[in-house]
Amino acid sequence: MTRAHLRKLPVYAGGLLLMFGLAACGHKPAPAPPAPPPPAPAPLPTVSLNANPTAIQRGQTSTLTWTSDHAVSVTLNGTRVNLSGSQDVTPTESTDYEVVATNSDGKAANASVRVTVTAPPPPPPPPPPVVQTPITELFKENVRDVYFDYDKSALRADARQALTTDADWLKAHAGVDILIAGHCDARGSAEYNMGLGDRRADAARKFLIALGVDASRIRTISYGKEAIPGYPLCTASTSECYQQNRVDHISMQSNSGQ
Repeated sequence: MTRAHLRKLPVYAGGLLLMFGLAACGHKPAPAPPAPPPPAPAPLPTVSLNANPTAIQRGQTSTLTWTSDHAVSVTLNGTRVNLSGSQDVTPTESTDYEVVATNSDGKAANASVRVTVTAPPPPPPPPPPVVQTPITELFKENVRDVYFDYDKSALRADARQALTTDADWLKAHAGVDILIAGHCDARGSAEYNMGLGDRRADAARKFLIALGVDASRIRTISYGKEAIPGYPLCTASTSECYQQNRVDHISMQSNSGQ
């Protein structure tokens, strides 16, 4: 290559560079792609909490129930629980319960309820001791004597009523045997009154048996007008006194049962 040629090389190279530069200026660079939109914020969480019942006595149980929406975690008094659920609690004193619901963005909502605890009422006082009335006292309170008209052994209406009450009590107390003692007033002979007293006692015995009292439980005796401890009841010679002495006295003979 001659020197003339070498001197022309820079000229040729500059022309080529100019041509490439002009070609490049004819095309604009592609624009950068747009930035993606920021993510939408997570919905705010909601939560509710209820207690049933809200007031209890110490030792009783209340049920807490909660529900949440748009939450990824829920805590009950600081302890993680299901997003919705229930739990029985037995506080020993009044207690506040709080649930906190948190969404994926860390936003939180809370709800609370108070369970009031009261002391249980004192136990009732013990029942008074049962005082067992002696059977002898019950007999005196419930079994009545029967009275007769002058020189009669037939049962009057009031005697039948008294014996009916006697029979009811005796049937309810099967261990009690009785003695029916026939008495008369002072008029008439001792022999006659002894027979009259026997007929009076037997009339009462037969009436009790007819009402269902076991015959083996009944004994009879006649004292007529004979004086024994406690009889005659009255010694005056009056109709009122005579009436008191015309009687079948019924006494208890055993108390093997009630």
